[in-house]
Amino acid sequence: MKTLTIRELLESKRQSLSLELVNEGADLDRLIQDPSVSNPGLVLAGFTQRFPVGRLQVLGETEIAFLRSLDDVTRLRTVDGFLGLEVPAVVVTKGQEIPVELRDIAALRGVPLILSHLKTGDFFRRVQPYLEECFAASTTVHGSLADVYGVGLLFVGRSGIGKSECVLDLVERGHRLVADDLVYVTRQGTGVLIGRGHEMQRHHMEIRGVGIVDIQALFGIRAIRQQKRVEVVVQLVDWNEGASYERTGLDTDETDLLDVKIPKVSVPLNPGKNITVISEVVAMNHLLKYSGIHSAELFNRRLQEAMRPVRDYLEEDYE
Repeated sequence: MKTLTIRELLESKRQSLSLELVNEGADLDRLIQDPSVSNPGLVLAGFTQRFPVGRLQVLGETEIAFLRSLDDVTRLRTVDGFLGLEVPAVVVTKGQEIPVELRDIAALRGVPLILSHLKTGDFFRRVQPYLEECFAASTTVHGSLADVYGVGLLFVGRSGIGKSECVLDLVERGHRLVADDLVYVTRQGTGVLIGRGHEMQRHHMEIRGVGIVDIQALFGIRAIRQQKRVEVVVQLVDWNEGASYERTGLDTDETDLLDVKIPKVSVPLNPGKNITVISEVVAMNHLLKYSGIHSAELFNRRLQEAMRPVRDYLEEDYE
């Protein structure tokens, strides 16, 4: 199970979320175990049976106003009960003055107490995508990812088959490299796969016989992308005379990546085949299908319509 420490949150988002640790010495190794962010809500009223354990807790104006409305004894009991639960950290938004009881008990229990100067709604909108990305399902794929006509093509195949060379040719034709050799893929939302390269690799490619080349330095900033949605997997395979390959495009293939099904096209390689142009056609054909035009199905339908008179004649021939 993926987790995130409060220390990592502060290091990554201190500036963009306007975070300030109020109680120095708190346990910053406490774990956020859930990407959702919560307001304590009814927990402050004493109902703790459905408390979401492991979530970052946010106190906005409503929660702070509620605490201030309580008498001193009740406020102390309420805060102590709240912080006695499995709370990774508490964030007070809008730069509000923090009640003394909240400061004291948070310090006593070692719960990180964080002040943000953002409005509560802004804080939620900014922190939620960050947490979702941190907790997103991810994997690594040995392949090359390119943006071809706005379509993310993930090239896979055995080592040395020519994935990098194909993408290099696509870059030379004006398309964009996202990642080569090692592609980090994360699932966002219900069915979106985002691919990016390794931080250290930064748009470098290994071309056998040449060595490592810097695509940005060679072709300019327009030749690269930091990340791209993975939309089609292009499987490069060695030509096999006895193998059966798709000829019409009526039977589409799919592959499963992080429990997301995406189209897969297998391209056999033999001498003289222009894999770069074929890759461009794969991307454009995907765009056509996305817009509702399936070329193979339309061609098949026209063939069936053209054959209808012959079929009707044969059905009426009773000799």
